[in-house]
Order: sequence, then structure tokens, then C-alpha cells
Amino acid sequence: MSISEIKEIPRAYDPSAVEDKWYAYWLKHDLFHSEIDKNKKPYTIVIPPPNITGILTMGHILNNTLQDILIRTKRMQGYNACWVPGTDHASIATETKVTNFLKEQGIDKKSIGRDEFLKHCWEWKEKYGGLIIQQLKKLGVSCDWQRERFTIDDHYYKKVIETFVTLYREGKIYRGYRMVNWCPATKSAISDEEVIYKTVNGKLWYFKYPVKGTDRFITVATTRPETMLGDTGVAVNPNDKRFKDLIGKTILLPIVERDIPLFADDYVDMEFGTGAVKVTPAHDVNDYEMAKRHQLEIINILNEDATLNENVPEEFAGLDRFEARKRVALKFEELGLLEKIEDYQTSIGYSDRGGVPIEPYLSEQWFMKMEELAKPAIEAVDQGKIKFYPSHWVKTYNHWMTNISDWCISRQLWWGHRIPVWYCVGDDHCKIECKEPIVSVEPPEKCLHCGSKKLRQDEDVLDTWASSWLWAHDVFETEEEQNYYYPTDTLVTAPDIIFFWVARMIMAGLKFKGDIPFSKVYFTSILRDTQGRKMSKSLGNSPDPLDVIAQYGADALRFTVIYLAPLGQDVLFSTDKCDIGRNFANKIWNAGRFLLMNAQNIPVDKSLIDKHTDFSDEWILSRFHQTLQQLNNAMENLEINNATKIIYSFVWNDFCDWYIELAKNRLYSDADDSNGTISAEVKSAVITRAVSIFENLLKIVHPFMPFITEELWNSIEERKDGDSISTSEYPALDLSMINSKAESEMEFVQDIITAIRNIRGEMNIPPSKFVSAFIKSGDVAQHQIDYIKKLARVSEIKVDKNLEKPKASASAVVKGSEIYIPLEGLIDLERERNRLQKEISRLEASLTGIEKKLSNEKFLQNAAAEIVEKEKEKKRGWEENISKLKSILAGLE
Repeated sequence: MSISEIKEIPRAYDPSAVEDKWYAYWLKHDLFHSEIDKNKKPYTIVIPPPNITGILTMGHILNNTLQDILIRTKRMQGYNACWVPGTDHASIATETKVTNFLKEQGIDKKSIGRDEFLKHCWEWKEKYGGLIIQQLKKLGVSCDWQRERFTIDDHYYKKVIETFVTLYREGKIYRGYRMVNWCPATKSAISDEEVIYKTVNGKLWYFKYPVKGTDRFITVATTRPETMLGDTGVAVNPNDKRFKDLIGKTILLPIVERDIPLFADDYVDMEFGTGAVKVTPAHDVNDYEMAKRHQLEIINILNEDATLNENVPEEFAGLDRFEARKRVALKFEELGLLEKIEDYQTSIGYSDRGGVPIEPYLSEQWFMKMEELAKPAIEAVDQGKIKFYPSHWVKTYNHWMTNISDWCISRQLWWGHRIPVWYCVGDDHCKIECKEPIVSVEPPEKCLHCGSKKLRQDEDVLDTWASSWLWAHDVFETEEEQNYYYPTDTLVTAPDIIFFWVARMIMAGLKFKGDIPFSKVYFTSILRDTQGRKMSKSLGNSPDPLDVIAQYGADALRFTVIYLAPLGQDVLFSTDKCDIGRNFANKIWNAGRFLLMNAQNIPVDKSLIDKHTDFSDEWILSRFHQTLQQLNNAMENLEINNATKIIYSFVWNDFCDWYIELAKNRLYSDADDSNGTISAEVKSAVITRAVSIFENLLKIVHPFMPFITEELWNSIEERKDGDSISTSEYPALDLSMINSKAESEMEFVQDIITAIRNIRGEMNIPPSKFVSAFIKSGDVAQHQIDYIKKLARVSEIKVDKNLEKPKASASAVVKGSEIYIPLEGLIDLERERNRLQKEISRLEASLTGIEKKLSNEKFLQNAAAEIVEKEKEKKRGWEENISKLKSILAGLE
């Protein structure tokens, strides 16, 4: 092994000089590309495809860093690692973007027609779509970019259409007229999972409806006054004695002047409101069910944009629903039929994409039957074939899956997978059979029944999730590739799409491939700011990841977000926390710089790697293999946050803080115990071993921090063009290298050195002065004594199990052994005693003051809890300091 030709290694690590250089190198040499290799076991991940409208967020940083750590580790461990990237066409989001883009130019979507609008969508996609993919590259992700997929590219589009046709022919897809969640902003149906419920402070209006033929009124309560214009009944509970004599009567609906029945139904809760409920079948799910049971008229009063339609009195037609709400309430007040208004807190469903309250809306839509598809998917998780991390998501998954309802898969949009259904619109030649839709992968040339060529394709497109549920297998374009790469291994995703995507992919994989789509699902943490608020653009508390990368470097950001993200727990993130990753990168850089600069003066000779070892070498190799064992276990169990702590501890504490310091003494020392000098061969063996261990250290750090490790790995020796640490062999665990005796011996040395250094600091002993040490212990080896002397600046060490404590000495206890440092001649003892006594007196005076404050009932009652706790912490700290200072003072007697 020969160190690279002497070159200046910069004193400080500069990510900007490294990251773009190495990412271009990786791409140039296709280091992330995978092809079928029957001699290698595949390890496959499919990226959760970000929307083409998306931009990089901190959530993407966490999610994709986790995936990259897994894929880089497996690639180095010899697997045929394949990480398939891609983007989602995002029907609603993209259509909204393009519609608004055109509107700014004075172009109306409907005026230009579907085909022209789709051209604009594709143009927008080519120009802006996929920006997030380019941004992800700044993070250093090792996706197989040659396999990048898009959910409406030709192959994938056809697979989605074929799936629809297959399920239709099996009777699992049908068209039905039923109540759906309607988004007035996008003018489309949305699924239950796309509805976000928010608690809203609203009003409860109490309206009086006159009972025909009597002078009585029945009062109903509502949170949506405008819907009363579509009322077709009033319901009470059959067991409610208050209304026994009114059941069967007729109500005269105010404003509309429509006769509606008063009837009994068990659904009505006698305790809610007045016990009587208005029934609006076209705009409430429960009312719709009552209407079917009692044959009530169903009157839709809303247009697709939630304005009121022609089925309401003229004065309300065309009004926005919220304006109509005010006017209806005002009209009831004018008519003397408004009994009262109460403040009322309620839960309102909002469209996740549209951002507006949804409306229950009767509409003809396409649905997929889910019960049969769900059963094997439930079993796969219950039987442990698919494991969730953290496991508590199994309960959430099972609850939804066991209560699953049919999936509304049609959307009233143009951008997306157009439903492959055609209708015959032939004239006089049509037969009864022509009413049956033609469902086909390829557009039919003519009606199968009457031969007419006048066919109309269904206007709707499929729900976006009805395409991405095939992602795990249909990103592979040939059967051979599917058989090799599928099932994939680990899915890393946010928990908020467990129903949208995870559950549906499991159903799709089992249905169409006969196997689970992945064996592990890692649900990421939620990123919050330091106040615990979820990061969002609207709050302005979400930093731009590209700005963070520019400031700290990609490696620092990657390491920090994983270091802060325990499995299943939220992450409190702020940009300044990236100092964790930056400081760690600098620590690695400084260690590498020290070794490589020395290796340019001292020959590196692999033949000496096992020669001239001492117990510090045995210790660091033991620590490395123990670290590797812990790291491998953590990675296998997807404890990736714990993996960062394991790596950090070894690199920072064991290797940098201790091993390099121990090695320095051998590299820079002028003498040894045998012949008075450290031979050049010994120094060569020391640097060779240190560089070799450092190279292995870089390999275990690489999946977490790919750029700095690639730069340093390439500085160790000249590499061939195309070589990369990312494709180098991952260190192999050797259990025989774990040496508990060496670790125990070194731990004792470390504790002794630390204790002596602490005494030096506490007693203000100048760093330049050597001390003497007395260790009351039965057995301390000479090689341990040698290192204690060198690293703690000790001139003489006396070891004896019967030692008496010397006069005027500082002491410490380490693993049952007592250490004494005589202070005579090192410091001015009298001056130090006076200083300590003054400090004790000062702290005792402060302690008296805070004790008075904490015994003051008025302070305790009026001060904020965190202020009180802060004062208590201050008290505890001062008490500990006083005790410690008194102990030190006693040692000076």
C-alpha cells in the first residue's frame, strides 16, 4: 500500500470542494446501476415517488437518507443493490398547478379542451417536473438513475390500464351512484384517506319548522344552514315520547315552501340537539341512508364548485355555500323562525389537496371492491411475513384493513390514467346491450354490439394511488427483472400514507405477483421545530434543505437528521443542530489528515501490519469488531438512529480521542524499552496499522456520510479510475478479534488518565508540570503504566495495594483502586486553600438566598413552573459544587 503522492491535505474539510466532484464521478462510472446477476443476491428498494410538483423538504432528507444508508451498506456487503427512483404524476396537484399557470396567461382550461390541456401538462412536466429528483442528487443518494420511472410513462401507463381491465372483468371494479367526498376546489371526488379532519369553532343554529295543520313547531339544530334548502324530511327516534303524536305529520319547509314528512328512525340520537334532525339526503351520508330506508326524495342543491344550483329558490341560486349559509340564517331570523345560535366545536373534513372543506355529494363514480383483496394482506402482516418498524403501526394497519370500504378510484380530472371504458353513442342502430360499457386496454374501433363507430371514452381518470399501488413490481419492465428483483426488501415511507400506499401495495403485490412486495416497512419520524410544531411552509419553520447543505454540507445534514431521529419518535430539528454532523465530519477529517500527513513521512508497509503490536492495538481492533457486531445488529433491526450512535462513539471516543493519542506516543517517541530507540520499522508498523483501521472506519461511516469518506479513502492510496469506497468490500466481522482482557485493561488506563486530568483541572496544576501518582492497587501492568505516564504527564508512578494516602494530596477512585496525586511543590497550597474557602463561602451565600426564595409560598404560587424548576436545578448544582469543593479542601490538609 502506498500513500498518494505527497499532496497538501487542507487543514479544514470543505464540503463544497468535494460533493459535486464525487457525485459526478459516481454517475460517470455507473456505480449505482444494477443489472440481473444470478451470482449475486439482490437487495431492492423502490423510492416512494415524490410528486413532480414537489420540492425538496426536510421530510425528504430524512426519508431518502435512510434509504441511501441501507442501499449503500448492502452494496458494499456484496449484494446486487438496486434502488429504483422515480416520480408520481400527482393528478390533482399537477392539474391545479397547470390550470393556475394557464389562468395567469388568460387561458381557461375548458376553453382549450382536454388534448390541448394535456400538452401543456407535459410541457410543464418537462420544464419543472422532476426538479426534486435533481435536488435529491445534492444529498448524495445512490439511486439507479438509469431506471428512473414515471407513473405515466408508456410502460407503466399500460400496466395500470391492464390492471383496471383485469379487475373489471373479475367483477372487482364497478360503477355506482353513491355519496362521495367531494372537493369543490378540484371539482373531483376524493377517497376517505384524502380527507383531513380539523377541529373548528363553529355555530349551531336552531331552526323552527312549522307542523302543517297545527300551530306547533318542531325545532332542528344544524351546523350547515344552507343545506336545509335540500331537506326532504325531519326524523325523530321512535322511542322519543316528545314527538310520539307528531310522527306521520307533514312539515312545511320554510323558505322553500315544500311539504316534507316527519318520520321515525332508530338512527336519531334523542340526546343530541333537540332530538329532531333535518334530513338532507343529497348532502349527508347518514341522511342518504335514511332516505333509502324511507323512500325520501333526494334533491342535490350544489354545483361542482359548491355554489348553489337551480334546485333552490332564485334568491340563493349561484351563491357560494358559505354566503348562502349567512343568508339562510338571516332569512330564518326575518321569518321569526330562528330560535337561538350556540357556539359549537365540531370536526370538519378538509380536502388534503384542495385545502377546502369537503362536501358529501351524490355522484356516479368508479369503485373497487376491497374486502377480498384485503384478507391476504391482513394475513401477511399478522403472520410476520411483513414486519413494521416500529411495530405499533400493525394495530393501525389492521384497524383500517378490517374496516375497509370500497375504494372510489375515479377522479374528475384530465391529467392521469384515463379510465379505459367506452360507451356507444350510436343513434337508431343501438341495442339494449349497447348500454353496457366496453372495457378494453386498447381503444375499440367499434361497438361490440351494434357496430357503430361512434364511441365516447369515459372522461374520468384514476385516483393517483390506483397507479402507484403497482410501484413495487411494475417499475421493473420485464418478467425476468420482476422475478429477480421482486419482492423488494425494505420500504421506507412516512406513516401518513400507510393506507394510501403501503396497504394498497401489499394488496396489489399479493394479487398480481402472488407474493408480498417487501418484507420490512420502516415508518419515518415526523420532523418538528424546537417548539414541537410540525414543519410546514405556512408556519415558516421549515428550512430549505439546499440552504442547509450549502451551509453545513450534505454529510453533516444526513448524519444529523438520522442522529436525531429515534425509531417511532418525532424529531425536534433546527438548522444549528447540524453542528453535530459538521463537528463529526471535522473530527474524521482531522484524524485522516493526521494519519495521512504522517504516512507521507513514515513508510506504509502492509507486510508489517501484524508486527510490533501492543495492547493498545489489540484494544482498538477489539473495539472495532465489537462496534461492527453492534452496528450489524442495529442495521438488521433497522435501528438506524442507534447505528449512528454506535459509529459516533467508536470514531470520536475510541479512535480519535484515544487510539490516535496512543499512536502519537509511538510515532513521536525517541525511546523504547529494548534498545533505547523506536525503530523505523516499529513506526512503519504503527502507521500502517492505524491507516488500515482508519480505512475500515471510513467504510462503516460511508453509508451515512458518503462524500467525506470517498475523499479520504481516495487520499489513502492511488486508486484506479472507477474505483470507489461505495463499491469496496465492507469490513467482515471477526469475533476472534474481540478481546475482553485488552478492553478491560485499556478501560482501566483510560479511567486513570481521565481521573488524573480531572485532578489537574480541579487543582489548577499547570499543564507543563509533571506530577507523581500513587495507585493503591494489587496489579497494574508495566505497559499500562507506560501509557498513563505518557498521556497524563506523570513522571513517576508507584503501585502498591498497601499504600497510605500521602499528605496534602488530591485523590480519586477508579474501579476499586485509589489514586493519589501529591500537591506539594505543584501549587501554592495556602493560596489554593484560601481560594477554595472563598469560593465555598460565595456559593453558600448564594445557596442561602435561593433557599429563602424556594421557601417563599408567594414565589412558588406566582412563578411559572419552568422558572421554579430552574431555581431548583440551580440549588442542586450549587449544593453539589459546595460538597465537591469541601472534599478537595479536605484533601489539602
